[in-house]
Amino acid sequence: MLKDILNAFKAPETSTLRTEDARIAMAALLVRIARSDEDYDDDEKLLINKMLQSRYNLVKDETESIRKQAEDLEAQAPDTVRFTRLIKSSIPFEDRKSIVRDLWAVALSDGKRDSEENNLMRLIANLLGVNDRDSALERQSIQN
Repeated sequence: MLKDILNAFKAPETSTLRTEDARIAMAALLVRIARSDEDYDDDEKLLINKMLQSRYNLVKDETESIRKQAEDLEAQAPDTVRFTRLIKSSIPFEDRKSIVRDLWAVALSDGKRDSEENNLMRLIANLLGVNDRDSALERQSIQN
């Protein structure tokens, strides 16, 4: 399955991912932002698990499995551009805005706004088709 997703990175035209692949790709994006400050801790893993459970109505074992696969995928993913392209082609715009909100929740979960996280969030939001204003509104909804 991870091989299929990684192969999709190389495809000139992005194909639609299966539902399970889209879940892993989205989870991998959450892992990427969590790792961007070089402090990927158990609290962030638990938060990602809760987000996946809530978004996809999963049981604990499924959530843990998807997150672990996402960690492997994120470590192997060549770059964020190809990664977000796969997600953008599979997930409707309104859901992408909620993904940006979830990404901000992970980035801000340690109570700090790290410059690496800020830069990556700006890149990811724009690549997902979410403008700076909407991204800022999603961030503010998390901070309040």
